[in-house]
Amino acid sequence: MPQPPIRIAIAGALGRMGRQMAEAVRGDARLALAARFHRPGSVGEGLVSRDEALAMADVVVDFTTPAASADLARTCAERGGPALVIGSTGFSTAELADIADAAKTVPIVRSGSFSLGLNMLVGLVERAARALDPDGWDVEIVEAHHRHKIDAPSGTALMLGQAVAGGRGVELDAVARRVRDGITGPRRAGEIGFAVMRGGSIIGEHSISFCTEGETVTLSHAAGDRIMFARGAIAAALWVAGRPPGEYDMRDVLGMTGL
Repeated sequence: MPQPPIRIAIAGALGRMGRQMAEAVRGDARLALAARFHRPGSVGEGLVSRDEALAMADVVVDFTTPAASADLARTCAERGGPALVIGSTGFSTAELADIADAAKTVPIVRSGSFSLGLNMLVGLVERAARALDPDGWDVEIVEAHHRHKIDAPSGTALMLGQAVAGGRGVELDAVARRVRDGITGPRRAGEIGFAVMRGGSIIGEHSISFCTEGETVTLSHAAGDRIMFARGAIAAALWVAGRPPGEYDMRDVLGMTGL
C-alpha cells in the first residue's frame, strides 16, 4: 500500500526561498503542500496563521531569520511537533541553545546549506584538513553572496570552517580569523581565515584553499540556481519525518556521519 504524502508547511512563504520551496513541494508526489505562512500581518493568497500551519503539517521547512527560526523551534517543542527543517543562518549562541533544547522534543534538521553537492564538499574538506599538517598548510575560506544577504561569514562558510576545525581536532572559535585590517602581522600557524564578498545577485560561491610553500589545493562550489537548496530541503524533510527527537544536519541526511 503506497505511503501517504508527507504534509509540508512552509515558513517565510513570501520570501525567495519560501516561493522556491512551494514550487518544489508541489512538483514532488511524495509531498503535499499543507500550508504556507509568513510573519504576522502578512497578506497573500492562501496564507494561514502559524498555529494553523503547525496543526496541518508533518514537517515545517523554515528559511526565515535566526530569531524567527528559534521561536518556531520553541513553539514546535511546546506542542510536540511537527518536525523542522531549518535553513536560516547567522544564529546567536542563545538562539542555537534554544534550537538544541527544542530538539530534545522534536526532530530538527538544521544546516547552513541544503545543497547536496556543498554538503559532499564539506566531507571532502574535513578529510583534507585531517591529512594536511596545520603547521605547514594555511587555510582560507572565501565566500560570495548577493547584496541582500545580512550575515557574514555565511552559514555555509562557517560549516566549511567547522569541517576544517573538526578535521584538525580544534574548536573553530579558537582559530578563526574573520577580519583582517591594517597592520595585522604575520599569519599564525593553524589559523582558519575567512574572506567575504557581497554584491549583485550572486547566489552563493565558496572556495577553500589549503596553501603551503610551493603549492595550493583549492576545493570549491558554486550555486547556479536556488532550486538546489530546495532539493536538499526536500531530501531533509523526507528523511526527518518520523525520526526520533534530535538535532541533525545534512551529513545525517546523506548518511555521511562518522565518515
